[in-house]
Amino acid sequence: MAIAPQAPPGQRVPAFLELEITEQCQLTCPKLCYAKAGPKKGHGSLSTADWKSVMSEAAELGVQRVQFIGGEPTLHPHFEELIHHALHVGLDVQVYTNLYSVTSMHWRWFAHPRVSLGTSYYSDVAEEHDRVTGRPGSHAATRANIQLALEKNIRVQVGVVGVFDGQRITQAREELVELGVARVNLDHVRSVGRAEVHPPSQADLCGRCADARAAVMGDGTVVPCVLGRFLPTGNARDDGLAAVFDGQAWKDVAASIPRAAVGCPPADSNDCSPANTPACDPAYD
Repeated sequence: MAIAPQAPPGQRVPAFLELEITEQCQLTCPKLCYAKAGPKKGHGSLSTADWKSVMSEAAELGVQRVQFIGGEPTLHPHFEELIHHALHVGLDVQVYTNLYSVTSMHWRWFAHPRVSLGTSYYSDVAEEHDRVTGRPGSHAATRANIQLALEKNIRVQVGVVGVFDGQRITQAREELVELGVARVNLDHVRSVGRAEVHPPSQADLCGRCADARAAVMGDGTVVPCVLGRFLPTGNARDDGLAAVFDGQAWKDVAASIPRAAVGCPPADSNDCSPANTPACDPAYD
């Protein structure tokens, strides 16, 4: 009989794990995307079996919720198999999707009681939103699918990220609240991925990375969050999550991140995920 891995005494296993299952996306987000995703990108080097193994170990260690991210996670060729496995091993799931193209299969999974949605919205004006995504028509598609999700009583969290001067992020938030979105947060673009204007550092993070959360990249690398992708701590496929979270690299990286000032959400919330990132950074204006 297989023995489930257990967290070593004193080890703090994150309750929330982001899984970057693909770099493929219909959008290009020329000044924003932390993953540098796009239509011609691939799905990483982890196989579907690898991702299942990661999720199984995560559940055995005490992880409570995973978030499928990318890229656009619904473009992974085995998305349905992966979300089914996550739920099967007892994990709650959030899908961080651009809501650009949603199939009937996607809607069936999104309506599951242990599944929620996260998305990004950049302006109440279509031209501004599409400028950020690099895809004409993306505003109309995303807005329409946010409305449809709400009509289906599907939980949706939305992050509004300021990318350029004069962007109507406040008006976007007001529009979303009026539509009925219960959780909307504003944030500013951070120097990661295509948004990099200087070498990324811990100062670019919100202050909640590695605090009850972590992320697994498409090659298995474990980092404190997707925005902290420049801070590798080990590999989930090669080393296993238990070894990573008990390792010195994880401890050192966690200790190197300036903690957020007052006003940030509890460590067990999902507010600092890309889908719903608050302005935790004290430097945010």
